[in-house]
Amino acid sequence: MARRLLRRPRIGRTVIRDPADCTRIDPGTGAVTSIQAAEISLPEQAVQEIWTPMHLERLARTYWRFLTRCTLGIIRVEYTEAERFVCVLRRPFVLLSFKAPEYEMDATRGIVRWNIATGVLVSREGRGRGHLEIDVQRRPGGRAELDGRTVLHVEVEVANFYPTLAFRIGRWFYANTQSRIHVIVTHGFLRSLARLDLAESRVGRLATVDEVPDPQTPPREPVSAA
Repeated sequence: MARRLLRRPRIGRTVIRDPADCTRIDPGTGAVTSIQAAEISLPEQAVQEIWTPMHLERLARTYWRFLTRCTLGIIRVEYTEAERFVCVLRRPFVLLSFKAPEYEMDATRGIVRWNIATGVLVSREGRGRGHLEIDVQRRPGGRAELDGRTVLHVEVEVANFYPTLAFRIGRWFYANTQSRIHVIVTHGFLRSLARLDLAESRVGRLATVDEVPDPQTPPREPVSAA
């Protein structure tokens, strides 16, 4: 499996575009917000073909598949109709649990959001608060458009997360362990999207844009190239 993945051609080009303050801890509450972002240049035809809620659902599944693969199967995701469980091998060893995903989509933007429920990585104060979100935006590509390509700006955000490590051991320890690992894994996921190898959804309940609401919040301003 790993060899097949390494041989799979990249049809896109990925550039990491994290915001300047990509991970921050609220000094008053201890809540963490972490945002990793990338711009992925893809053939316009390929983007047209995948710009559906069904493929947004597959993107969500791809995130969990990447997490399992990069941990050599140690971290796995179990599904129920109402929840997602990120486990060490299997339940009851739950690191994080999420409510079922929420989707938003229109002609230029797609969002999938999992609200955080509980798990050993979440402090008692943070249970039922915060979310994990993937936000995909079609943006004008400048020179890329002239080459028949489209730029997708993809952000992975963890917001209002209350980590157990920060509350029980210390914020410095969290920032230099769990937080760093999260950033490395997320950057790996973003780079992997250049292969456009989207996993099949475990649920498969969405088909057309009419089945999901439009995005309700404006996108962040783009990060300029260095």
